[in-house]
Amino acid sequence: MSSNAAGQVIRCKAAVAWEAGKPLVIEEVEVAPPQEGEVRLKILFTSLCHTDVYFWEAKGQTPLFPRIFGHEAGGIVESVGEGVTDLQPGDHVLPVFTGECQQCRHCKSEESNMCDLLRINTDRGVMIHDGQTRFSKDGKPIYHFVGTSTFSEYTVVHSGCVAKIDPQAPLDKVCVLSCGISTGLGATLNVAKPTKGSTVAIFGLGAVGLAAAEGARIAGASRIIGIDLNPSRFNDAKKFGVTEFVNPKDYDKPVQQVIAEMTDGGVDRSVECTGNVNAMISAFECVHDGWGVAVLVGVPNKDDAFKTHPMNLLNERTLKGTFFGNYKPKTDLPSVVGKYMNKELELEKFITHQVPFSEINKAFEYMLKGEGLRCMITMGH
Repeated sequence: MSSNAAGQVIRCKAAVAWEAGKPLVIEEVEVAPPQEGEVRLKILFTSLCHTDVYFWEAKGQTPLFPRIFGHEAGGIVESVGEGVTDLQPGDHVLPVFTGECQQCRHCKSEESNMCDLLRINTDRGVMIHDGQTRFSKDGKPIYHFVGTSTFSEYTVVHSGCVAKIDPQAPLDKVCVLSCGISTGLGATLNVAKPTKGSTVAIFGLGAVGLAAAEGARIAGASRIIGIDLNPSRFNDAKKFGVTEFVNPKDYDKPVQQVIAEMTDGGVDRSVECTGNVNAMISAFECVHDGWGVAVLVGVPNKDDAFKTHPMNLLNERTLKGTFFGNYKPKTDLPSVVGKYMNKELELEKFITHQVPFSEINKAFEYMLKGEGLRCMITMGH
């Protein structure tokens, strides 16, 4: 089945950010057909991730406008460009902000998911193939965001950034796996790898931290300690398997000491999901000597650095980092969707708000107020 628009420009609605920090405007835009190695997707559902808000605010990085944001989504392939053989019109897919070219050393390594060609590039607003945009309005280009730009009814994505998934999977649920939830889940399951009965500390109880907790729950951890400065998050976190809570503000000593006292010397695993350097130090120093592993997930500010005493490492603690939960998008995401389909992984509890596409700015308001976890945006006409 090929759409009758294959090879033609499609006119559709998109939420355009014309300038930093200003509400998005629903505009009619033109979406060019996919070029070599690209696919054009019909986006059915998209959700808002904090990364979209961060680059929309444009406080800490190079602003690039007008731009179509959005990178957590689910949709259907409308048409494919030249040379694309693993995807075809009608496939159900998740577009992903990082990719898998399947040719580079990273893609060929079983240990890495950081593709040389397609790993995230937040500054690039054009397609790799020809350095052009596929979006325009009145003949003027509108820039892309992290290769996905899902705040549009149709978008064009490099085929290496598109994971084909089970067509039975509900796209309005599994679309959250295209970014934050997989990041937290994989940080625990693929990198920290807690054993059954172990203790795990999770720093930061936003969507990514709760996904990390969900991973610890799936792994069979006996204690999952959630650390957050916002006590209002504690009640909801119980749904994700968190058994105990620590608010660092409640103590006059470093939180790693508090955790060590609670756990007879430290937790077996910790996962840091805030991006705060002090939390990173605490996450590392709170794991038990001899076997403890700390995993960093949160993205720090560009000038950040942290220090810890080398003895902490010599005493057999391990510090690791992770990118997108160590999942290769095309290879691994179908099986993560499978975990949801066989009821091992719960996704509904991450989706706390829903809005129609016409009210996309409400999703930004919820996120800026710190309300809820994920807001599902339904594209529908």
